[in-house]
Amino acid sequence: MKLKKIIGKKLKAIRLGRDLTIQELANGSGVSSNMISRVERGLTIPSVEILMKLARVFNKSVDYFVEEVKTTHEVVFSTSGHRDATVYEDSSNMITESFTSGLRDPQFSSFYCTVPVGGLSGESNMYHPGDELIYLVEGRLKVTVVDEVYELTPGDSLSFKSHLPHSWENIGTVDAKVIWTVSPFTVI
Repeated sequence: MKLKKIIGKKLKAIRLGRDLTIQELANGSGVSSNMISRVERGLTIPSVEILMKLARVFNKSVDYFVEEVKTTHEVVFSTSGHRDATVYEDSSNMITESFTSGLRDPQFSSFYCTVPVGGLSGESNMYHPGDELIYLVEGRLKVTVVDEVYELTPGDSLSFKSHLPHSWENIGTVDAKVIWTVSPFTVI
């Protein structure tokens, strides 16, 4: 199933399940009612920033909206090239491969991310509940937390409370390969 349809279907189902109108969801998330309507109808893929805002309202992870998991397990083994992958067609154009897809009730989410040269988290800072760990495998990544700038090179890691405003950008000349872990299982 196409990503647009998966996200739209899940967003509409959870919104109706919580007995919310599109306008109530718009008010609670800060996302326009027009955008919510377009997403629900499968006409557009929301940016990571918009998806995070919508996920926050329902206390769900971004994964909830993008993964099509039919069963969950207590143990998940995945091999390279066979993980659930998501392509974000926004300013980041990031590709994520989930390490935790299919795990029953995870308390964290972890991804292998490929961030193309020039890819960035968006125009404004992100913030969400929980903790975040970034481990750079390859490339260069600039991460700003509040007003502090960290330039990560291969082997560097950065952990922080993700309620602090933060952003990231690939400042290297090659795609950045990143292991990203977020807890609790709420956002990417």
